[in-house]
Amino acid sequence: MRRFRLIVWWTTIASQGPFIAASAWLFGHLASPVVAACAALAWAIAMVVLLQGRVSLLLDDREVSPLRSLLERTYYAQWAGSVCSLPTSVVGVPLGLGLGLGIGASFAAVYAVSLLTAIYAVFIRPAWLRVREIDVEVPHLPSAFDGYRIAQLSDLHLGSMCPRGRVHRWMAVASGLEPDAIALTGDYVTSGTRFHEIAAEIFSELRARDGVFAVCGNHDDYGHGEPLRTALVRAKIRLLENEHVTLERDGESLVIAGVDDTMSRRADVDRTLSGIPEGRAVVVLAHDPGLFRRIAERRASLVLSGHTHWGQVALPFFEERVNLATRFYRNNAGICREGESTLYVHPGLGMTGPPLRFGVAPEITVLRLRAPKGA
Repeated sequence: MRRFRLIVWWTTIASQGPFIAASAWLFGHLASPVVAACAALAWAIAMVVLLQGRVSLLLDDREVSPLRSLLERTYYAQWAGSVCSLPTSVVGVPLGLGLGLGIGASFAAVYAVSLLTAIYAVFIRPAWLRVREIDVEVPHLPSAFDGYRIAQLSDLHLGSMCPRGRVHRWMAVASGLEPDAIALTGDYVTSGTRFHEIAAEIFSELRARDGVFAVCGNHDDYGHGEPLRTALVRAKIRLLENEHVTLERDGESLVIAGVDDTMSRRADVDRTLSGIPEGRAVVVLAHDPGLFRRIAERRASLVLSGHTHWGQVALPFFEERVNLATRFYRNNAGICREGESTLYVHPGLGMTGPPLRFGVAPEITVLRLRAPKGA
């Protein structure tokens, strides 16, 4: 964690360079460029100091007032704009100089574009929900379950940067899709225990024909995971902790299994899938897509994961291939396959770290199970 803080703070400090240069040029006509640069430097120092408050919430989240929430989002728009302007300056400033803008004007143009992009990423994209339906071929799927619809929600991160009202709307949308089942694949809160009861209460609004199934993620155990687990069960959510259940329809069956969190060392793939007859269609909920290979070795049909958020920042329209998560996760986004097994990595609904999304939509995914062609 200390290393993470150092990276964040040094990035924040370094990224203020374009902002200071742009400010010195923009306000140099009101005061000397030196005075303008010093004022911008003072603001940059304040940005670094203010970061401490946000980092503390990342470690132990709590509710904040609407005003503080607005101020924090505004802060992060400036923070993200500054960070974005640092690499953008490498291309933008030489381009501006080539167009005859001058050094100050070039930095100002780079910072303006970066700030507008950051405002979109902080205020607009996170609230702009996408609902997507995907057909997935499932080996050994009984005919009674052909067309079975599972609505997946993942990585909500209910907390100071993800207000209750937004999560209530997500629940209403998911239930309104009238799925056969709803799968919750972890990271319901960001940290601490203050939102555990709230999350469970909101999830109790979900409605699906065969119920709501859930597994926990790593953030659900930041602080102490037990209050959330107990609250989910009390809210009639079927929490799967290295276990499976069998759904029956017209004399045929589909297995829903759930692997627990890996970072708390609770995950046990063998225990989760033990006792399932060979040749049975199995849908596994596992927050961490890093478990996919081990689950695929057990011939599970479909694995639903989250965790990566698809990096939260990606190249628009190519987000499944070019995103920040590609550097850290082998299976980081969308559909992945291993033998007869299929994995879907959900992009998540909420955010962690910087509260922004760019190129990656918050999503409710409906996976429609299909028997293989010719089966």
